[in-house]
Amino acid sequence: MQLVNTNKAPLGVWTSFGVVFDTEGTTFPGTVQAILGTLPASDLRGLNKIHRPGKIGCMKIGAFELVEPLPEMHEPHVLAIVRPWVNVGRVGTLVLARLERHFGANTLGKLDRPGYFYDFTRYRPRSRFVEGRRETLIPNSTISLARTEESQDFLLFNLREPHAHGEDYVDSIVELLKTLGVTRYSLIGGMYDVVPHTRPLLVSGASSTDKTAEEAKKARVQETTYQGPTSITSLITQEARKLSIEHMSFVVHLPQYVQLDEDYAGAARLMELLCSMYGLPPHLVDQERGQKQYGELTAAVERNPELKAVLQQLESQYDSRQVQSQEPTTPPTPLSPEVEKFLQELGERSDTDTETE
Repeated sequence: MQLVNTNKAPLGVWTSFGVVFDTEGTTFPGTVQAILGTLPASDLRGLNKIHRPGKIGCMKIGAFELVEPLPEMHEPHVLAIVRPWVNVGRVGTLVLARLERHFGANTLGKLDRPGYFYDFTRYRPRSRFVEGRRETLIPNSTISLARTEESQDFLLFNLREPHAHGEDYVDSIVELLKTLGVTRYSLIGGMYDVVPHTRPLLVSGASSTDKTAEEAKKARVQETTYQGPTSITSLITQEARKLSIEHMSFVVHLPQYVQLDEDYAGAARLMELLCSMYGLPPHLVDQERGQKQYGELTAAVERNPELKAVLQQLESQYDSRQVQSQEPTTPPTPLSPEVEKFLQELGERSDTDTETE
């Protein structure tokens, strides 16, 4: 029996395995009200988390659709990326993909209606051929489960920054954290900075407790002091604190003067940090690929006098900052006006790039 309202808009399907509609503040007329009137109010609240029509074996949590029944999880930690924000060089994407392969992660769910949050003229659907038939892939945010034998499980959140209804998006993520019993939410990614590729890549971040701050310190993560424009998804950590869910963030700083589509050295630095914190096998850190990539970059810089001069100044400033961190009274070496202008122009060009991830 299909349930309809007075405007003939379908509300859901009443079956032996569930009903789909949100009863929050809704008045159901006629036959629908008669059916629902036989149920206690406690059975009606939250029915939007049960089955959608035609999708048996799935459940709704906020705007996400997850497999049902959910597998048991041991004190899961979330490792999240938010594309394209704080994912330059696709470092977060590379790390999550490597972890998914290593653990044989299983997909738990994705957004039920991604078009509610995303502008598909900015995140373009992709067309491909599968066994001779064309398929269209719709950009989405996905959740995967990576099981470990020795410690807590990992939930890998591959998220895209929303273009609309950002508060609803955040609420849905927070609802996931609560329902899945998450004990820690960690954001990983990369950002461009005035740093040279010839020095160890810096990682900055934030922590929500003394315990996580100590872990970050041991992993050589510098405490961030950033203030300024950010993403609506930053509210996730704000809400997580209210739920006593630990929060950490790890952002690797990449050289602004060379903006690689995939920065393997940056990905290796993030993976090195995660391996150190969680005791993951060291072979997950692919240093060789990053060293080769940056080695080719060094050779290219040597052939470009202007860029070579920029690199020398960046190296001097980097070294000065490291000294300053140990001797706070030592001021860092300033960049020349020419280098400042060069890097500013690079940043402006980067800001106008179209979202393609």
